[in-house]
Amino acid sequence: MAISRGHPAPRAAEALGLPTLTGDLGRVEVALRESVRTDDPFLTDVAGHLIGAGGKRLRPLLAICAGCAGGSRPATDDVITGAVAVELVHLGSLYHDDVIDEASTRRGVESVNARWSNIVAILAGDFLLARASGLAASLGVEVAGILAATIGELCRGQVLELQRLFDINRDEDSYFGSIEGKTAALFATACRIGALVGGLGREAVEALTSYGRHLGVVFQIVDDVLDLTATEEQLGKPAGLDLAEGIYTLPVIYALRDSTELRSLLGGPLDPSGVALGRKLACGNGAVSSALDVAERHVEAAGAALDGAGVDPEIVEGLRRLSRQVLDQPAGVRS
Repeated sequence: MAISRGHPAPRAAEALGLPTLTGDLGRVEVALRESVRTDDPFLTDVAGHLIGAGGKRLRPLLAICAGCAGGSRPATDDVITGAVAVELVHLGSLYHDDVIDEASTRRGVESVNARWSNIVAILAGDFLLARASGLAASLGVEVAGILAATIGELCRGQVLELQRLFDINRDEDSYFGSIEGKTAALFATACRIGALVGGLGREAVEALTSYGRHLGVVFQIVDDVLDLTATEEQLGKPAGLDLAEGIYTLPVIYALRDSTELRSLLGGPLDPSGVALGRKLACGNGAVSSALDVAERHVEAAGAALDGAGVDPEIVEGLRRLSRQVLDQPAGVRS
């Protein structure tokens, strides 16, 4: 059973063969809702909008796995707090992303900016980041510093991406520089915070952090492939959004090397028919397969990072299964 978009969190633990973590993920759901509760009903409603829409909860799952990797189960309250903090950072970034993208839907529901306004979405995203920072501070100076640095990395990665919009000469170095900040950093931080709060030794902390970083790269490459190959219903948001906005991802970078037609099409804004043609061209010359081959190498690197980490073998096996399932989401789309 693959972990698909919008999958309920408890089922994610079962999919990994770790049903004992289901209760911990349930605790995360309760704590997430409590973390955005305020005396202002409107702010509570806005801040909790995407929490109610569901999601895979991969980042909290990573924090819990790392926090329990020393053999302690169920997860401690501090591990749950760390898991909630990283998910709040993710949610806050989504609120801001939807403003940047002018997105109308997210996770199959109306986006915050579409339902209320850009201003409300920005302020609510800031509120979620502030809540995350408060929770991290309650776990100690080191954790607070890690989360603050990660928020900076998210911004850096996004800025790097914005600097190369509509650039048909964007290369792999530019792509990976961006996704290591905007995606992989938070995956790594989820593992790192969970491991630190869970009391693991430094060698295990570093191993799990490296695993999370490689998994984040896999996740983003697959996400970029799905933007070209999946339907809007499957995505929970418009398909081909990256092409429309001039964000040329790894499969598009590969396709541009061989397709003069694609090079002549891209480089500026596209109407819906242009997006449809661009998706077709990007999927037509083996570029998707090449991108997934790169993701495969990161799956292997993620597994290698766990070798000799000296942590719970059941957790290690579950994490290996997770990286494979993330990669296998676009099964059947290779061309």
